[in-house]
Amino acid sequence: MAGKIKILHIIKSLGRGGAEMLLPETLKYHDQEQFEFHYIYFLPWKDQVVKPIERHGGKVTCFSAANNIEISLKVPALVDYIKSHNIKLVHCHLAWAGIAGRVAAKLAGVPVIYTEHNNFSSYHMLTKLMSRLTLPLGDLTIAVSADAEQASKEVVAPEKLKLVLNGVDTAFFTRGTTETDLPQRLGIPEDHVVISTVAVFRKQKRLDHFVRVAREIVAGHDKVSFVLIGDGPERAEVEAQAMQANLKGRIFFEGLQHNVMPYFDMTDIYLMTSDYEGLPIALLEAMSMSCAPVATRVGGIPEVVVDGVSGLLSPAGDIASLQAHIEALLHDKERRQEIASNARKRIEEHFSMKKMVQELEEVYHQFLTHGAYSQETDRIYSKSS
Repeated sequence: MAGKIKILHIIKSLGRGGAEMLLPETLKYHDQEQFEFHYIYFLPWKDQVVKPIERHGGKVTCFSAANNIEISLKVPALVDYIKSHNIKLVHCHLAWAGIAGRVAAKLAGVPVIYTEHNNFSSYHMLTKLMSRLTLPLGDLTIAVSADAEQASKEVVAPEKLKLVLNGVDTAFFTRGTTETDLPQRLGIPEDHVVISTVAVFRKQKRLDHFVRVAREIVAGHDKVSFVLIGDGPERAEVEAQAMQANLKGRIFFEGLQHNVMPYFDMTDIYLMTSDYEGLPIALLEAMSMSCAPVATRVGGIPEVVVDGVSGLLSPAGDIASLQAHIEALLHDKERRQEIASNARKRIEEHFSMKKMVQELEEVYHQFLTHGAYSQETDRIYSKSS
């Protein structure tokens, strides 16, 4: 154990967001004979992936904070942890964890990496300001999509920026691997087409648009059901909108789920209505499980979904376009199944978790061997792997 290289991940919460869900998934593929992974998070009420991380060998600590300002005040505690646990490299995720983590790592004298899971331009003004002030302290920013990479160029020097696409465990997220009576439990008839989404109920996801699409589709189709999986600050409001639209019995709010696979397994069409995204993990998982995606053309989504081949894309906020795409797939089962099959192939070929972890470990090795990241060294690593 003493010989292992200790890496600390710092993240705002360990709830079921996309960035958070990546941590236990990547841990399954990391070389734990060589690395020992530590995790610090700040929001104690968002802890759904703590046990999965611990189950796969990670060491988790919570530095309790109520908000972003309190997170920034945890810098001394972070410095103490880095020094006392002999951490060799810090890897931060999400804006405010990045702000605090960069300062702490520099004070502790260790390299620090930050993964940008979103589009920098979408952040609140204070978040942008604090990020701009602290990003120069970082040694490398990793962008999860070409869109996030392009937006990051506004605040990060090109030589300190690297693209590493998000990945998914395609061997695990495979259709037909879960046996469930979920449709029967929900009261969804066997002949219904199921349209679902997995999301945190916040404004970015525009789940009010999901409800509006559902209302229009249900008005013309008897054999369609909608399912929303997730929780968040706007859940009560979205549920009220669904009831006002007379969708009771046709739309189901399933709340936070530790295992989303049974929901993907019964899903025919995966609908995303977001205003902005990074490279959404839930979309990768749904496509890996052969769900046909209909989504907004935002963030990294067009990098995953080849429009007309492995899914159908619409402009953000265009309810009519989203509705038309769903109508097309409802009327043409063969095309729906073809798109679902292409979606699975797309993930298998371009967004594997194994490839993602390999690229991350190459970055870690650069810092631990050479003390810094170099794009030239990165190219040498890439050619030899």
